Amino acid sequence: MAVSVALRGVSRRYPGLTALDGVDLEVAAGEVVALTGSSGAGKSTVLHVTGGMDRPDEGHVEIDGTELTARDLDAHRRRIGFVFQRFHLLPALTVLDNVLAPVLPRRVDFDRRERGRELLDAVGLGNRSDALPSQLSGGQQQRVAVARALINRPGLLLADEPTGNLDSVIGREIVDLLMTLRERYGMTMLIATHDAEVAACGDRVVRLQDGRVTSDQRLTPSADVLDRLGGLRP
Repeated sequence: MAVSVALRGVSRRYPGLTALDGVDLEVAAGEVVALTGSSGAGKSTVLHVTGGMDRPDEGHVEIDGTELTARDLDAHRRRIGFVFQRFHLLPALTVLDNVLAPVLPRRVDFDRRERGRELLDAVGLGNRSDALPSQLSGGQQQRVAVARALINRPGLLLADEPTGNLDSVIGREIVDLLMTLRERYGMTMLIATHDAEVAACGDRVVRLQDGRVTSDQRLTPSADVLDRLGGLRP
């Protein structure tokens, strides 16, 4: 089930660097928000504090109205899917086992392999479950990473430059895939990106500069985006 996200006055400082400076951001359940800005603007840090991988120095993060510090962080992370610029696939594992990797150490209430195969079918790789990552193209490896991020049916997907290591054509396929899966499974999505075309597929574009939100624009999808997504977006 999609979750809402709110950052309220969030600041995060590192030695010699203010990564976030009083950021206020609200994301409705089921919304897709693209975070844009130059390198060092704070995009990745927003994802890290939202995902519980980092803690703010000031302010707080709320998930479905509950402050993150009041939640079990391990349980919170299990409700989130992460997709990164680097695929981080385990080279010795098959495609299917890479998808299953996040849930192999834990007890779950679903059939792991059945869900893994379902997700590989959803990303168009149902016939490559026994392949090794080295036998796949870059775009295919990112599709495996997307399937892996969805193994727990997360309510929130955090994507950090998901097309950054791909050429423009394959990158467009990946972002269209993410939007299609958002419709199929129901997720809130935060996507950090330098790519204007990736950002244009979201519901909103939030621009950051020097750790601050400088603009927040609601989008109307272009005819090209709607055509690529098969009319899924209103």
